[in-house]
Amino acid sequence: MSEFTVGTRVDHPRYGEGIVSRTNLTSYEIFFERGGKIEITKRNTDLTLLEAGKSMEGKNGISLDELEKLMVYVLDKYQGLLPETELADKWKGGMLELKPANASLKSKEISIEAFFHKIVMVRDRLRVLEQNINSHKGLSDEEKINLQQYITRIYGSLTSFNILFADKDDYFVGAKS
Repeated sequence: MSEFTVGTRVDHPRYGEGIVSRTNLTSYEIFFERGGKIEITKRNTDLTLLEAGKSMEGKNGISLDELEKLMVYVLDKYQGLLPETELADKWKGGMLELKPANASLKSKEISIEAFFHKIVMVRDRLRVLEQNINSHKGLSDEEKINLQQYITRIYGSLTSFNILFADKDDYFVGAKS
């Protein structure tokens, strides 16, 4: 297997198509459609070359400016560049306590910030799932609509967590009647 350069498009059986963003002595850093940023050893035989990296400057690879434009495009397309979501001020520094009904069991405390971060991650992953469904070539329009309705119901189930968000634009919104 020959070495890949920055900008090379590759395919992986598990992560799908990706673009080499950095090469190290023994590994590649690759941004995949389905897996995000993953470091893979250069000895990995699962990578298949799709398109070699090309440079407009005639180098073996692409320029830093070209890479930056490419990364912004890919991250924007696959929801990697999401606006920062803020926790409402009244919850900052707070704790979430989970008390079991059985008094002999210990309660569990986690910071509201950590809990909020998990909620935001769920929302962001649902958005990526929506995009993947909408752009999937193997699904019919009817199948896409049916799957989209499930996601809308999931958003509706998560509206209880809207009290944590500082900005109403970040709220979960279910089906509107």
